[in-house]
Amino acid sequence: MNKEKINNHIRKLRFEQNEMTQQKLADLCGCTRQTIIALEQKKYVPSLTLAIKIAKVFGKTVDDVFQLSDDESVE
Repeated sequence: MNKEKINNHIRKLRFEQNEMTQQKLADLCGCTRQTIIALEQKKYVPSLTLAIKIAKVFGKTVDDVFQLSDDESVE
């Protein structure tokens, strides 16, 4: 199985929220700043729990924040 590739809009959403820092988002979600950095760089796929927490911080759905990359098919 190929490694999943997930695109996200975290960086864009942070800047739409008065340029929220990575640390502030991490604090609100209960994770580390390094986790937020890895997510933004698409080096880490979040757990479902973390994805939901991030979406809630921005008042969005998980689908609004995270998407499967175009080259991933749903089987």
